[in-house]
Amino acid sequence: MSKISREALTESVASLLKHSHEVKKRNFLETVELQIALKNYDPSRDKRFAGTVRLKYVPRPKFKVCVLGDEKHCDEARAQGIPCMTLDDLKKLNKEKKKVAKLANSYDAFLASDSVIKQLQKVLGRGLNKAGKFPSPLNHGDNLQAKVEELKATIKFQMKKVCF
Repeated sequence: MSKISREALTESVASLLKHSHEVKKRNFLETVELQIALKNYDPSRDKRFAGTVRLKYVPRPKFKVCVLGDEKHCDEARAQGIPCMTLDDLKKLNKEKKKVAKLANSYDAFLASDSVIKQLQKVLGRGLNKAGKFPSPLNHGDNLQAKVEELKATIKFQMKKVCF
């Protein structure tokens, strides 16, 4: 493997985009996967890592976010057309694993009020944790729309073990 210059990379991406938009127009959403090889990094000895990065643009416009909040946050979410559930709605699920899993699968991410986050384990069980969708905290001073856009523009990454 060799290093690629920034100019060569941007030129390649530009030609790829031009080809996909003009020459061979597809009727579905095309994605690009990026793989990076790290030099002098031994995954068997060194610690694996994972993290999140906030991008300038929203890569997933169809990303669905649900607000698990108190009355104030739910009223604000309804006014902006964002799906929301109150604590009473969550209690109706009765910690049933199938219903909690269905809730976790129907949304990509969750935002929860501080007061609701404390009671979430007791009300829902570990269903959201197992799905990897534990809600991000939502304070009363936060702008709800900005928080949703931030979630849509954030991507997760992780280092996986590769077998040769």
